Amino acid sequence: MENFYRDNRDLKFHLDHPLMKKIVALKENNYEEYSTCDYAPLDFEDAMDNYDKILEIVGEISGEVIEPNAESVDQEGPKLENNEVKYARGTQENHEVLAKAGLIGMSLPRKYGGLNFPLVPYVMAAEIVSRADAGFSNIWGLQDCAETLHEFASEEIKKEFLPRFNKGATAAMVLTEPDAGSDLQAVQLKGDISADYDAEKDVYYLNGVKRFITNGDADISLVLARSEAGTSDGRGLSLFVYDRKDAAVKIRRIENKLGIKGSPTCEMVFTQAPAKLVGDRKLGLIKYVMALMNSARLGVGAQSVGIAEAAYREALKYANERVQFGKAIIHFPAVYEMLTSMKVRTQAIRTLLYETARYVDVYKNYGFVSEKRPLEKEEKQEAKRYQRLADIFTPLLKLVASEYCNQIAYDSLQIHGGAGFMKDFPIERIYRDARITTIYEGTSQLQVVAAIRGVTAGGFLNRIKEFEGERVTPEREYLKKILVGMTTQYEQVTAWVLEKNDNEFTDFHARRLVEMAGNIIMGYLLLRDSVNNEEFEKAAEIFIKRGKSENTQKADYITNSETKDLGVFRYV
Repeated sequence: MENFYRDNRDLKFHLDHPLMKKIVALKENNYEEYSTCDYAPLDFEDAMDNYDKILEIVGEISGEVIEPNAESVDQEGPKLENNEVKYARGTQENHEVLAKAGLIGMSLPRKYGGLNFPLVPYVMAAEIVSRADAGFSNIWGLQDCAETLHEFASEEIKKEFLPRFNKGATAAMVLTEPDAGSDLQAVQLKGDISADYDAEKDVYYLNGVKRFITNGDADISLVLARSEAGTSDGRGLSLFVYDRKDAAVKIRRIENKLGIKGSPTCEMVFTQAPAKLVGDRKLGLIKYVMALMNSARLGVGAQSVGIAEAAYREALKYANERVQFGKAIIHFPAVYEMLTSMKVRTQAIRTLLYETARYVDVYKNYGFVSEKRPLEKEEKQEAKRYQRLADIFTPLLKLVASEYCNQIAYDSLQIHGGAGFMKDFPIERIYRDARITTIYEGTSQLQVVAAIRGVTAGGFLNRIKEFEGERVTPEREYLKKILVGMTTQYEQVTAWVLEKNDNEFTDFHARRLVEMAGNIIMGYLLLRDSVNNEEFEKAAEIFIKRGKSENTQKADYITNSETKDLGVFRYV
């Protein structure tokens, strides 16, 4: 059986990025636990060797257990029995194997039973699991909730809940309501602090309905609820942790979904459900969920890259085996061009995924360091810089990775032809699983709303200029010259739009502007990768040349439009 880590050399390449030295030193607090914990690393090399070994285990389990179970899980799905969600047999087996391997709560400190992993190798593990089964990756990936508790909860809550993750506890992020959807400010679930409030136990009582909750019957749930009477916006919301063993929640139903069918999506009814406040009141949405969004976007980014990798490999395999007109279809230009495009796009979103993960890693780890000692002035500045980058790159990543993932799955099914439309090949399931990535954790349209700040405030341009200053080899100067020209074009078009001083006009072209920035950024990242590893040279060349054509088309459309033209699009 395949090892999904070892059979993909791109992963080790991205794991070995130079910034990892800083990230690991921050995460390990200069390796202070080596003398007190027998599995803490001695130094950077020891830590990296540990990540490599753990990822090999993840790759082995993904190739030998999770992927072989994927088809049966898709067919069987979860069931609701006596107010409890019962996983499909394969899902249960997957979870038990990963839990026994100690791969739940990977990023948690060792004192809570975790592996103290930085985000980069954890996100890498998420990509590997997603390649094996995108539906199961939702269940496994919700250990992000543990990281949120670690970052914001009281020490009492941490001690109560965090050690349970390493023992296999499942988690859920309970945000969405039937009438709120993506507008989380409209959440109405109540955190009742009336006469039923128990001050001695510090217990709140939750009442209301939540819908579209992934893994809603989880052992530990983070719940966004309205704690402040008389409020109607985000300032009245708080975050709570709910323990399923209290059984004060009814699972009304499991949704029947198009894809990711092994992952139960539930409607939940809270009736005087006891819960504990995480952090401070009124900061549930404004601070805690917003922080959780960076991790959620990374999670969907990793899932998208994993699905794209699976779809590409299925297409490559089929194209080599399928013979038409006397030769394998991979030898036809119409097919090998599609395959090349799929591979290049997968490598592009992967390099963006790990660049973004490094930004999040640095700023979050500075936050943990600041709890132990005051940060130096330079450290504070660096933490703020990386947080600003994370805030604009995570929505860019989620937008681009999910859209590319869908296109790659579409092309893979197309290469399979009529056979791909049947349930005889995995691509049919992969294609359905891909569709959700542009929808949940904020639709592509909402990612544009978040990412456009990187255009209007100059964040993307500033980072692009930094990329421009990086060394390239003489034989790659021509690619850099193309990117410099694309940057000039992007600057001019952005300035032209902003000079209109019309928010609606800016919003109308926001996606085109964000995607133009994304093409330049991914082009520079692939160019950098090609300097460090010649295997990426073709990918850089193909992506940059195509990016230039795409950006020229977008720029032409934008600069040939006027504010008055927007009325044309209101005819529906």
